[in-house]
Amino acid sequence: GRDPGQAALLVEAVRRFALRREDFEAVIDGMAMDVARDIRWPAMAELDLYCDRVASAVGRLSVRVFGMDETPGIALAHDLGRALQLTNILRDIDEDAAIGRVYLPEEALVGAGIALTSPMDVIADPRVDAACRTVAQVARAHYAKAHAVLVSRPRGHLLAPRLMEAVYSKVLTRTEALGWAPPRRRVTMSKPALLWTVARLMVTR
Repeated sequence: GRDPGQAALLVEAVRRFALRREDFEAVIDGMAMDVARDIRWPAMAELDLYCDRVASAVGRLSVRVFGMDETPGIALAHDLGRALQLTNILRDIDEDAAIGRVYLPEEALVGAGIALTSPMDVIADPRVDAACRTVAQVARAHYAKAHAVLVSRPRGHLLAPRLMEAVYSKVLTRTEALGWAPPRRRVTMSKPALLWTVARLMVTR
C-alpha cells in the first residue's frame, strides 16, 4: 500500500494518545519567540513562558505517550521541562551570547549589578556567576518537584524522564562546581558516564 507519510502517522499518534493541539501550538510559539527577535535578558515571567513552550509543552505531549495520569503527568512536565531548559541555558551562555542571545533573566542580572549593554559584555562580567546561581536555584527547585513525582511512580515506569532528570541534574551540579565567572568551561557528560547512569537506572528502576 501507499506510505501514509509523516502527517498520517502524527494523526494516528494524536488520536491514540489524545495529544492536545494547544501543546503542539505552544512548541511552535516557543520556536517563534526565538525567531521573532534575539532574546536578551527577558523578564523572569517571559523566561518562564519560553521554558513552558519549548520544554514543558514537549513534556505534556510526552507524558501522555508514557500513559501517566493527568495530574502527576502535567506536574512532571511543568517542573522537569523547566529544569532541563534552565540547565541548558546555564550550560550554553557563551554559545548563546555568540549569536546575540542572553536567556538569563533581567532580574538576576540587575540583581547582580550587571549593566545590560551587549550580550558579550554581560557574560564577560565576573558577576554573571551570581546571576547564574540565582537561576540555578530556580532550576534546583524544579528538579526537586519533578523528582518527587518520579519517585512516587512505580518502579519500572518512566525510564526516559528518570534518565533526563539524572543526566541533566548532574550537568547542573558540575556546572555549579565550576562556576560561571569567565573563562568558563562547558560541561558535557562522557559516554561512560551516560552508560553508567543508564545502567544504574535499569538496575534500580
